Amino acid sequence: MTRCIRRCAALILLLALALLVNAVRVMVVESGSYAADPANGRIAIARYAHPRGAILVGSGSVTGARGTGGRLAYARTYRDGPLYAPVTGFASQTYGTSLLEGTEDGLLSGTSPQLDSVPLWHEITRDRQRPGDVHTTIDAAAQKAAYAGLAGRRGAVAALDPATGRILALVSSPSYDPGLLSGTGEEVAAQWKRLGDDPAQPMLNRAIRQTYPPGSAFKVVTAAAALEAGAVTDLTAPTDSPDPYRLPGTTWSLTNEGRGCADASVLDAFRVSCNTVFAKLGADVGLGAMVRQAQAFGFNDTGLRIPPGVAKSNFDTAMSPDQVALSSIGQFDTTATPLQMAMVAAAVGDGGELMRPYLVDRVTNHSGAVVSRTEPERLHRAVSRWTASRLQQLMEAVVTDGTGTNASIPGAVVGGKTGTAQHGVGNKGTPYAWFISYARPQGASRAAVAVAVVVEDAEAARADISGGGSAAPIARAVMQAVLAAPPPYAGRAFSGPAGS
Repeated sequence: MTRCIRRCAALILLLALALLVNAVRVMVVESGSYAADPANGRIAIARYAHPRGAILVGSGSVTGARGTGGRLAYARTYRDGPLYAPVTGFASQTYGTSLLEGTEDGLLSGTSPQLDSVPLWHEITRDRQRPGDVHTTIDAAAQKAAYAGLAGRRGAVAALDPATGRILALVSSPSYDPGLLSGTGEEVAAQWKRLGDDPAQPMLNRAIRQTYPPGSAFKVVTAAAALEAGAVTDLTAPTDSPDPYRLPGTTWSLTNEGRGCADASVLDAFRVSCNTVFAKLGADVGLGAMVRQAQAFGFNDTGLRIPPGVAKSNFDTAMSPDQVALSSIGQFDTTATPLQMAMVAAAVGDGGELMRPYLVDRVTNHSGAVVSRTEPERLHRAVSRWTASRLQQLMEAVVTDGTGTNASIPGAVVGGKTGTAQHGVGNKGTPYAWFISYARPQGASRAAVAVAVVVEDAEAARADISGGGSAAPIARAVMQAVLAAPPPYAGRAFSGPAGS
């Protein structure tokens, strides 16, 4: 009898342990898969039972919430939605999330373990923490200046703090109001279809997800490669550069828009943007040196996140000499995002250091305590300080006495480079207008802001579009907005890593 009782007790204990193990499996180990199951309506109901956390620009929230009166109790709202859409993205009860609303979703929805006051408390109790708030690096004045400058034309603007990598402006045009996608029903579905069918692609984040041929703006990279390789030591010395220049191994000759480029010095060729000089310079430096320099500035990086993912900017690693020549003036297969070209300008303006760009300054919980903070991080030393100082000389000459005079700012030192990138079948498409630049106050040793602007402007006449005419005034307005403001987060200045 006693033996039977022992066996029954052991069986009962075994079954209890099995139930406990299964409960742990369901509630902890596999909870994520159940939560991700689209058929689980309870998750969506719980997700929208409370307002999401805020996304802030400066001290003000650019997001909010509205009651729906339905089972999904709260839907997302946006202040100045089109202005900040390339930063926030959308949070839709129908179509999910994008950009910061997506990458920071766990924090904004209150499901992230980072918000737990006690480790694993959320996993054990299944209680939802109160959402956190995401504080962006965006400068409101710079963002508004960029948006107003594009004025609805197709294009994008990216602005950085060169010393830290903070993204100060991120604008894509034309834009859209993410609040139109927040809820459910036929109206939301109609808006989704309208935006998706729009040939202007308002939901495309051109600042980080669209790549363009950079054209002459890429000559900054070519000049850097030549200086780093020792192919150029005197910026004012004449070069052996015929005009026209026959591309190596071909019968095709490259010409210039203007005159005076034959054997021009690097300084003069950069100032007036001679294609022949820089195509030959790139071919002379060679593929290996050009690839190394482009990658030092961030090209070919497939893993850059800000935290939303950034499209890879491309510089081919296998090319013939004629293709290297064309790539060296931003043609052939060379493409770049506006953010990438802002990184090039930022590295030059910061003495050769390239900092990792980032969009989230910090995350706070419901009581205002900092949960996480992004610290500045060096991505690469793009060029030596010696090379950076000579690139600054070149870029500042463009603004004082070259193709970029429209970017000049009284009381500030501005360096820039224009670009007019050909594209389309037979290069007959309307050129893209580029301008990349940096600015520092008089007497300062480091740039306070770096900007890249691209204007597609498909409505403009071909003769009326240029980096200096279309894009430089936008860059100037953004730089002025940053220079006019006090430094953000006083007391957290970043001195940058040492190095030469």
